[in-house]
Amino acid sequence: MGNSARKPVKGGREPDSGGDNADLRFLLDGAKLTKIRSKSWHKSRYFNLMEDCRTIMCSSKKLGKKGNTFLIDDIESVRKGRQTEGLKKHTDPDEEEKCFSIMFKGSKKNLDFMVNSKEEAHRWVTSLEKLMNHAQNLNKKQEREHWFISCMRKADKNKDNKMTLKELKHFLRQVNIEVDDTYVEEIFKKCDTSNSGTLEDLEIEEFYSLLTKREEIDVIYAKYAKTEGEMSARDLLDFLLNEQREQATIESALKLIEKHELDEAAKQKKRMTKDGFVMYLNQEDGCIFNPAHSPVYQDMSQPLNHYFISSSHNTYLMEDQLKGPSSTEAYVKALMKSCRCVELDCWDGPNGEPIIYHGYTLTSKILFKDVIRAIKDYAFKTSPYPVILSLENHCTVEQQQLMAHHLIDILGSALVTKPLGDTMPASLPSPEELKGKFLVKGKRLNKLDAMFSNNNTTVEEDSVSEEDEAVDCKENDQKAKAKKAKIKLAKELSDIVIYCKSVHFGGFEHARDNQSFYEMSSLKESKAFQLADASATAFIHHNMDKLTRIYPAGSRTDSSNYNPVPMWNVGCQIVALNFQTNTKEMHLNQGRFLPNGFCGYILKPEFQRSPSSQFNPQSLTEGPWLQKKVLHVLVISAQQLPKLNKDKQNSIVDPLVKVEIQGVAADNDKKTTHHIENNGFNPMWNTKFEFPISVPELALLRFVVEDHDSASQNDYIGQYCLPLTSVRNGYRHVPLLTKRGDIIPSAGLFVHIMLMDQK
Repeated sequence: MGNSARKPVKGGREPDSGGDNADLRFLLDGAKLTKIRSKSWHKSRYFNLMEDCRTIMCSSKKLGKKGNTFLIDDIESVRKGRQTEGLKKHTDPDEEEKCFSIMFKGSKKNLDFMVNSKEEAHRWVTSLEKLMNHAQNLNKKQEREHWFISCMRKADKNKDNKMTLKELKHFLRQVNIEVDDTYVEEIFKKCDTSNSGTLEDLEIEEFYSLLTKREEIDVIYAKYAKTEGEMSARDLLDFLLNEQREQATIESALKLIEKHELDEAAKQKKRMTKDGFVMYLNQEDGCIFNPAHSPVYQDMSQPLNHYFISSSHNTYLMEDQLKGPSSTEAYVKALMKSCRCVELDCWDGPNGEPIIYHGYTLTSKILFKDVIRAIKDYAFKTSPYPVILSLENHCTVEQQQLMAHHLIDILGSALVTKPLGDTMPASLPSPEELKGKFLVKGKRLNKLDAMFSNNNTTVEEDSVSEEDEAVDCKENDQKAKAKKAKIKLAKELSDIVIYCKSVHFGGFEHARDNQSFYEMSSLKESKAFQLADASATAFIHHNMDKLTRIYPAGSRTDSSNYNPVPMWNVGCQIVALNFQTNTKEMHLNQGRFLPNGFCGYILKPEFQRSPSSQFNPQSLTEGPWLQKKVLHVLVISAQQLPKLNKDKQNSIVDPLVKVEIQGVAADNDKKTTHHIENNGFNPMWNTKFEFPISVPELALLRFVVEDHDSASQNDYIGQYCLPLTSVRNGYRHVPLLTKRGDIIPSAGLFVHIMLMDQK
């Protein structure tokens, strides 16, 4: 809403520095780009940033009023060069430096562009990245103000930068709140100090203040603001010690004032105003997730099998398991989510080149070498720790030899082709030792010890049993059933399988007596769950010195997932899930791997690593794992929940909150608040829950916000999941994520948490 709308957002979205302003001007002016969809579809499009500095328009005419728009917040990344499948396929290699792509969060298709020079491409990429960084670095207060202003602009139908009573009512529906007409008129009259019949300038600021007033925070602030109505450093310290249960000092309280206080006069007096207090609660320092667990903080020098490893199943698939597309982009998305074990389903392809797709189905096919290139480019962008390439090999010897060549040629020295050190190891190396490395998981013709033997003679090829998962796939395909479960294995491919040799699982006793530390089995979910129920302690001990991979049943053709938690409970490391399916199971996976720098490796609890442990998640006995606690959760309120049906003007959400514990069977629990009618803007519940906890080190806490519907299934609004060991006590802000795991910028829950010993 022009200048008047920007009053509440001082220091708003626009970048401040001279260089940033030049980039902003460049984006606002826009330019003509060539949009590319195919060899024959290269069309000119005008591309510019709109005046709200957060919406981009792509239209066929310069300064066109109609065109496709998207928000800066929707962009996942901007890639320079021919990095997408489309640009590689539809442009020439000599145009590499003139190309760039915009990649979106979720399922929205990327945009591929070509410009006139490499300088222009560089300008577009750097300008967009700066704007994205600026948007990401906005604090919570600024995010909410920008969301508020955006809704206000939409409500200002005649674009006169003023708000009539009718526009105000429309605005309240935009921000997801149903308010009685009498109350709307009351707010309007209170703010319309000029008696003009419209709100503008300072009147809009007053309206913003009234609407965003947080009564629940006012009460907390008033209790501790004992110094002329403000919080002194001593007052703040009292709050941190008594309510937040932090190991705080007067120095840490002063740092929080310096960091979060907005009023310079208060900052000079070393005090925190209510605005500064709200800012603190909504930032990382007030978040439920312990910021000390944000970086890599765990011991990364343990053997690989001592960690849970973020793992993907049929990584190449973007959708279902029968006819959906295969894409290198699926590998990029998984790796950018810190997935550390990806699957490659390899088959003979045309022209002697191996391909990847889901065999015996109509899923599309991609070249093996293109996948390896994509993996190399993106493997270590979000995590430096090793990536396991899980090969399901269906190829002839000739194409296997080419697979080995591509792996060695493309990955180079990053590929582990021999054990670390000069002598035969006795255990797996650590993630720290394997930083920046790739491990191949697959069949091997001989024992690893042979590499250190003077008599290392191996046949060039031999028959080995197929991967267990490949056999399971055949069971679902009548034509394939008749084929023998044996394949010929090329020596070249066998030789680069070092620490992850695939072997058939013959039972825990057989594995203990015959299986080496580098030999690992893959188990179908049904078999794994059966073992976890019947022999949990044996399963845990098996996983103390060997890796185990679990994969979804072949019957999950819709790419649904099993619950990973029972598999983590018995110490399974590689619990492979369909990353493309954004349901509760993937939310749990995201929560499990949220701490430790989101690096894809989480150190298992000591009782899942110690040979003397008798831990059994099915039958809890006394031991170091048993730490009886009570988790007290007070769900207080939510802020600015997204409107679900944006096309329906009168559609307002009726939110409720579910609080879940996922861990050992004895700890699993779920409780639900009542729903609030017609208020997604600032609903308040003040509902208390208690959860008895027996094994906190394996427990996950999950908040889910839904739109209540009495006639059908509730609609998903947002969720957040994290390990109980990373939860902080006190009054805390809970971020909310979309189904796909992206942050909802303006939304959140406000809760009070207390984890205490059971009396």
